[in-house]
Amino acid sequence: MPELFLSDEILMGIEKPSRYIGHEINMTVKDPNEVDIRFALCFPDVYEIGMSYLGIQILYDMFNKRDDTYCERVYSPWPDLDKKMREEGIPLFTLETQTPVIDFDFLGITIQYEMCYTNILQVIDLSGIPLIATERTKEHPIIIGGGPCTYNPEPIADFFDMFYIGEGEVSYDALFNLYKEYKSTEMTREEFLRRAASIEGIYVPSLYEVRYNPDGTVESYKPLYENVPTKIKKVIVTDFDKVSYPERPVIPYLRATQDRVVLEVMRGCIRGCRFCQAGMIYRPTRQKSVEMLKKYADTLVANTGYDEISLSSLSTSDYEELPELINYLIDTFKERHINISLPSLRIDAFSLDVMSKVQDIRKVSLTFAPEAGSQRLRDVINKGLTEEVILDGSRQAFEGGWNKVKLYFMMGLPTETMEDVEGIAELSEKITELYFDTVPKEKRIGSVQITASASYFVPKPFTPFQWAPMLSRDKYLEHAYHVKDTINKQLNKKRIKFAYHDEDISIIEAVYARGDRRLSKLILDVYKRGQIFDAWTEFFVMDNYLNAFNDLGIDYKFYTERERSRDEVFPWDHIDAGVSRDFLLREWENALNGKVTPNCRAQCSGCGSTSFKCGVCFESRT
Repeated sequence: MPELFLSDEILMGIEKPSRYIGHEINMTVKDPNEVDIRFALCFPDVYEIGMSYLGIQILYDMFNKRDDTYCERVYSPWPDLDKKMREEGIPLFTLETQTPVIDFDFLGITIQYEMCYTNILQVIDLSGIPLIATERTKEHPIIIGGGPCTYNPEPIADFFDMFYIGEGEVSYDALFNLYKEYKSTEMTREEFLRRAASIEGIYVPSLYEVRYNPDGTVESYKPLYENVPTKIKKVIVTDFDKVSYPERPVIPYLRATQDRVVLEVMRGCIRGCRFCQAGMIYRPTRQKSVEMLKKYADTLVANTGYDEISLSSLSTSDYEELPELINYLIDTFKERHINISLPSLRIDAFSLDVMSKVQDIRKVSLTFAPEAGSQRLRDVINKGLTEEVILDGSRQAFEGGWNKVKLYFMMGLPTETMEDVEGIAELSEKITELYFDTVPKEKRIGSVQITASASYFVPKPFTPFQWAPMLSRDKYLEHAYHVKDTINKQLNKKRIKFAYHDEDISIIEAVYARGDRRLSKLILDVYKRGQIFDAWTEFFVMDNYLNAFNDLGIDYKFYTERERSRDEVFPWDHIDAGVSRDFLLREWENALNGKVTPNCRAQCSGCGSTSFKCGVCFESRT
């Protein structure tokens, strides 16, 4: 095994040194001298967060199955090590071979959250690579970004050589084969990028010209060359059973945020919630067969030693073979005391039988997501839940033995009124009262506890709400305070806890989510002011952003609080996410009229996803 890059003195002087030493169980070991491509796979956040992300494990496993490629991992150094590396001129390195990132062929960065943008600059900067893509030469790694934020990559376009739009299992083989030709010939970096742009799902921002209208909106995105596509369409896996999946995931030595076996049961979601970007960009819904999932469960438990299995999807309740899968997992792993975790459950599809079986292993709090307090607003966002269904699901949960319920809401949704906001408190109260009406006194174990959390709604690209303005900061706080005041006037106030998300972080998230290429200057500015780990409240400094907005002459409300016209050109309109603009506009009109759209299995709404010829769009119905 390679010698550690950091000295014992440095490792002993920082928090959690095991973040940086590698050598974990199931780590891939290869001889770097015997491969053609070295790929540094980066999650731009702290190790514990990055190690919890399934996408990293999938790509790591898939790349390393190629004999000609060695994929290694790198994460953002925590601020204590970041400071030490800058002071002593230590370059960022990978965990597997402790090799400086600058020596790799690719630096691949997965971009899950807009508030990691300054960490992207941290990673590039600490690697010793020029921050601006056009300043790099053939001696530098190709920097490629992937993940949900690439559906509007424009705010970070200046820092990336290319973006991968869609699911990583599809086009990397073609890209790697082209890269080997580039590496072994006189092909220039620009020639490589131009040829890469012809690969499905690859977007090379330097090959496009952006023009703006006098009012600051985008006039057009146009390719600079004839052979560069006008639109970049996402790529997706069409046969979900034949796709690569890691059977020996890397096991960290310290506890990761998600420290368990993960079974990805589906991609996509049939529901069509109008606020949910993931529900739109991951269409169409595709399922894994239950037999394949059983096989993976057996193998992964044997190869990891984890004591919990989590079913991963956007809406696990909608997996059609869920009862058979749950029964198999319970019967197979009960004697080994392995817990079954069921996130992303919908109350209307919740099974009392499943609840009772799961609780026999280990009882945990249940999480429901009504999203809005009133029925009117739930119809606006197309949540598809009535209060009757929510209460019935809660009753079943209480009958199943639970007394702790978490409720997730959003504030600032389009058309929201103060009456809608009061509904958050009132629904929490009704669920609390339902517990006492449902569970006899002699059967209660402890008291009921309701935790209601509200996030600040951020309109995202490729959702029907991409035309909507964001609620102002003052209005958001006014709504949050009103919920707290309403709860404090209720009978069961001591049994209800309410928390709301940081308003300033959400504002910057919205600026990035809806931003254009001009924001690269903002990101670079706040990074130079020392801003990293923006997603962490303790490190986020709003004054850095306010000063940068002022110095650069940027009105952030242009990106957040402005309602878009129906025909405005968006910064992401040259990306094709598979859902048509006409469909999204129809859904925006339906939202304003409070009209509910059926889910994909009940009725096709013509979103455009049939073009992929797979998944729920082509499921046979009797």
